[in-house]
Amino acid sequence: MKHKTYILAFLFSLMPSWIAAQEALNSYLETAAKNNPGLQASFNAYLASLEKAPQASAMPDPQIAFAYFIQPVETRLGPQQFKISASQFFPWFGTLNARENSAVQQAKAKYEAFEEEKYRLFREVKAEYFNFYLNQKSIEILGENIELLKSLQQLATVKVEGGLVSMADEYRIKMEINDLENQLAHLKDKQRAIEVSFHNLLNRDDSLEIRLPEDLWTSDLAYSRQAALDSIKAGNHQLLQLEFRQAALAAEKNAAQKEGMPGFKIGLDYTFIGEGSNNLSGKDAFVFPSVGISIPLYRNKYKAMVQEVVYLETANKSRSSEKENRLESLFQNSWKDYTEADRRIRLNREQEKLARQSLKILESEYATGNSDFEELLRMERKLLNYQLALEKAKADKQVAIAFIHYLVGRK
Repeated sequence: MKHKTYILAFLFSLMPSWIAAQEALNSYLETAAKNNPGLQASFNAYLASLEKAPQASAMPDPQIAFAYFIQPVETRLGPQQFKISASQFFPWFGTLNARENSAVQQAKAKYEAFEEEKYRLFREVKAEYFNFYLNQKSIEILGENIELLKSLQQLATVKVEGGLVSMADEYRIKMEINDLENQLAHLKDKQRAIEVSFHNLLNRDDSLEIRLPEDLWTSDLAYSRQAALDSIKAGNHQLLQLEFRQAALAAEKNAAQKEGMPGFKIGLDYTFIGEGSNNLSGKDAFVFPSVGISIPLYRNKYKAMVQEVVYLETANKSRSSEKENRLESLFQNSWKDYTEADRRIRLNREQEKLARQSLKILESEYATGNSDFEELLRMERKLLNYQLALEKAKADKQVAIAFIHYLVGRK
């Protein structure tokens, strides 16, 4: 196992950072699918539902009865001593198949519930992964900006000592550094909480390293808005779950209708006869076959059974329509977040570039005494904000893509 880990680590080291991180994320999804207790519980619920079909399709148990004659009944061949009876009840034709079909469809619905749980877990793992990346990147950016401010502080100190500016410049920059160090401490505390949450989703040791890219990928969805929406309507696991429940209800209604039909009972009796007074030897006698029929006279009960399923079918159809509408609304909001994040990436990337160039100019001008120190600090704050906003836009875009994949039902 250790050799396998070393080999994987070596292969990751040969890949570009973002490709290696994507491979690592895929391995985290597989680990979560294998280890997550909630997903295991959902899968076992599905396995349990599979055991319903053999129960539903089984014939009623045969009945065996024993009768002992306290006062033997005399017959021509001798006294009847005791009797053994065996019988089997047969429901109306197709009743068992209808029950089995209902159980099978319910099991399929349980499987879709498991699939829904799995892709929900994948979405949560991805969201925590991107959140972890964003927090880690924010820590790095704040650290870089603190170092930048310290270099500006040295420049301000030189000018203060030269009597070119007042101590207020040095105090202002010290205040900026203190604020950023406080934010940095907060992010470091937050990082541990995100890390533990991520490892708990995978149900693994939280001391293990989480592989992150140096720069988060900004890849797009592989399909258009309409194609994604069509895929959701055709393959969303919540909708498929309701679809299989509808099929189960149809089979249940068929079984309820057949419950109102007659059933049949076939049996045999074996009677033991002792020796009679006329010196005839005892002779056992068969009475075969015995046939019975159950007559469903109380029709209101069977009509109510069918009508109950009809109401459940109607409710399930309405629930399916309501779910489809909700999913479409969720998708449209997620698509908005996706396109908006893409726009923010382009905007903040350009703004960061301009702010960095402006800061260099202002820093040079301040060194020569031609720039206001407040303007220099204001531009430094803008650079920091654009850097943080760019990384947040990258993370938001991938979170939106992950949510759309969850709605579609894809890894």
